Amino acid sequence: MSIDASPATATPGASPSNTESATRGLPASAGRTPVVNDLVISIATANGTGSQSANNILMRTIFNMGVPVGGKNLFPSNIQGLPTWFDIRVNKDGHTCRRAGVDVMVCMNPESVRDDLASLRPGAILVINEDMKGFINRDDLIIYVVPFTKLIVPLCPDGRLRRLVINMMYVGVVAWLLHMDIEEVKHAIQKQFGKKPAALELNENAAVGGYEWAAENLEKQDLFAVERMSGMAEGKVIMDGNMAAALGLLYGGATVLSWYPITPSSSVCENLINFLGKYRHDADGKANYAVVQAEDELAAIGMVVGAGWAGARAVTATSGPGISLMAEFAGLSYFAEIPAAIVDVQRMGPSTGLPTRTCQGDIAKAYYLSHGDCKHVLLIPGNLQEAFDFGIETLNLAERLQTLVFLMLDLDLGMNNYMVDPLQHTARPLDRGKVLDAQGLEQVQEFARYRDVDGDGIPYRTVPGTPHPRAAFFTRGTGHTDRATYSEKPEDWQNNMDRLTRKFNTARQIAPQPVIETVENPAVAVIACGSSDPAIQEARARLEKEHGIKLDYLRLRALPAADSVRQFIAEHKHVIVVEQNRDAQLAGILRSENPDLAPRIDSLLHYNGLPLDAQTVINGIIENPGTVK
Repeated sequence: MSIDASPATATPGASPSNTESATRGLPASAGRTPVVNDLVISIATANGTGSQSANNILMRTIFNMGVPVGGKNLFPSNIQGLPTWFDIRVNKDGHTCRRAGVDVMVCMNPESVRDDLASLRPGAILVINEDMKGFINRDDLIIYVVPFTKLIVPLCPDGRLRRLVINMMYVGVVAWLLHMDIEEVKHAIQKQFGKKPAALELNENAAVGGYEWAAENLEKQDLFAVERMSGMAEGKVIMDGNMAAALGLLYGGATVLSWYPITPSSSVCENLINFLGKYRHDADGKANYAVVQAEDELAAIGMVVGAGWAGARAVTATSGPGISLMAEFAGLSYFAEIPAAIVDVQRMGPSTGLPTRTCQGDIAKAYYLSHGDCKHVLLIPGNLQEAFDFGIETLNLAERLQTLVFLMLDLDLGMNNYMVDPLQHTARPLDRGKVLDAQGLEQVQEFARYRDVDGDGIPYRTVPGTPHPRAAFFTRGTGHTDRATYSEKPEDWQNNMDRLTRKFNTARQIAPQPVIETVENPAVAVIACGSSDPAIQEARARLEKEHGIKLDYLRLRALPAADSVRQFIAEHKHVIVVEQNRDAQLAGILRSENPDLAPRIDSLLHYNGLPLDAQTVINGIIENPGTVK
């Protein structure tokens, strides 16, 4: 979910007392240095209690103070009742990927409080509802007990709303504890509830009530603070990858969306539906797009392939279980050479697995989906700008290559909050590829649907309904000649498969190329993709600063891998592929396609369902025997 598309700005008239120095008033402690703008806040609540709005307001408050933030929502797969956590990474240097270890824990859920307490390191802050103080069994924490249940009663007369509004009270308490500006809190609440005056007043009163109670009743014992800063967050926005991808699909000319809801991809479709409804209309106001919520994923991809054959730009979005159901149509798109696009927002498997945890577990399945000799093009964005750009490029490549193209996100990139520059777009014509219209058909001696006329493996096609006697053709999912006539002759089959291989190698050249960052005298080389990038970047900086270990780094952005990926591996004696799955799927693909270089390729795997963190990467690099110490 996008918090909003507004850039970070300071609230006019912000209290000077809060902007001069957040460290003013911190408790004196010999030998201990205040920790400013470098902490992790974790809020433990129950799913369905309305805490998401409060958590976003807390994060936006910090963001609007100019401090880099990132939000990770760890939520259960049921609708309501089970524990949920929201982690806010605050880091003045801009490292906002997940960081292990919590500095400030807000405990509002009795179902998880025992585990929450056990997970805290010594010296961490605990903000806990007075109703749960009986669970406190540690004396090595800095504990603030707050009677939230009592305090909310006079502030929210409607008992039915208290379980929702109480969350805003911990926003106020945390704001006071960390020396945050209460005016910024009010500004963030205004952003969230500005169109609902009653909700705005109720939530603002709750936040201010928590802030004022903390100021009057708590004595600050910790050294953590959030201080207004500049130079890092100005002009940026907070949003998630599913929204960025949906915007890319809109800008890429998508006109048909067929989908079946599945976590964590549903918001791709929900956002695209909203964008289509707002922007995709003829001059007379008539919608020029089609959205179908299909009965299942099999029907959804079938409609996409049918629409692609008819000349529409069609897309669906799903996750691992849905991909499994789409296998046969994936093969049809590949072999009959029909444009199609699938957004795969990956989650944990196998089977139902962990639907609300992140993973890069569909790489191999999507790459080889279907049966027989079949491979697909995968675009793998590593940030929100690329999620947007690749949304456009997925549709362009599907038509240019006349095949199925996957846009591979994961839950972390798709559903979590990122601080980014506003998305940039350079207007350019949509790439429809080799399409012969009536005029083009007049200029060729013969139209053969599956004939390679220029060596790139991509044939020419026509769109059904083209007004020309030679425009019609059969689309075949069975053996065929280059004229699309049925054939079981071995030479016809092999010639066609060889041409498809040439087309796949063309995709290797025109798909997004990797990003390569090199240094002098690297200790080891690393390859990664997708949402692993923020953790890799933080790990690179810390490894060099703290351990004197420098890394060459290649971020893969597409499969099939570009020629430069093979060159990168060949130039290094030892390459560690970092990926978020158990079976080293990306490393396996690279080994199988570069067998002579396979001994150089090692793996660093992360597959516990949590987003990758820098410390995991650092530990894996240091402990790897191939790293030059």
